[in-house]
Amino acid sequence: MLHSPGKQRVYREWGRDSPTSAAQARAMARDFMAAAGYDDERHRDAVLVVVSELVTNALRHARGVTGLRLSHHARGLTVSVRDAGTRPPRTLPLDPGRPGGFGLHLVRGLTEGVRVEWRPGGKNVWATVPQPRAGER
Repeated sequence: MLHSPGKQRVYREWGRDSPTSAAQARAMARDFMAAAGYDDERHRDAVLVVVSELVTNALRHARGVTGLRLSHHARGLTVSVRDAGTRPPRTLPLDPGRPGGFGLHLVRGLTEGVRVEWRPGGKNVWATVPQPRAGER
């Protein structure tokens, strides 16, 4: 069961010990969701896809992950990935003949959208996976 929306926001943040692989980031997210009481399998799976894609993008295109933050709140679960990259994430046109390029499409479909916050030394890319509605569980 999830914490009630009236409860304070719950979060976990990694800086120096941020993930060095998508698999490690998914493991961190699983631990966080277990501690926060996530019991909806579809919502957990959606969060894991978002974590995996945002971390993979930072590793491939932005010189690595410099921080990861997961936060649970009334609207859902926000995944925030910091990196040292200077370019915004790009959504490539869908092309089934080309490998890759589907990640941000997946993230956009599972979340309320991808946002970028520019910071000294890089950026913060984040997205919120909305809380499932009562009838969707």
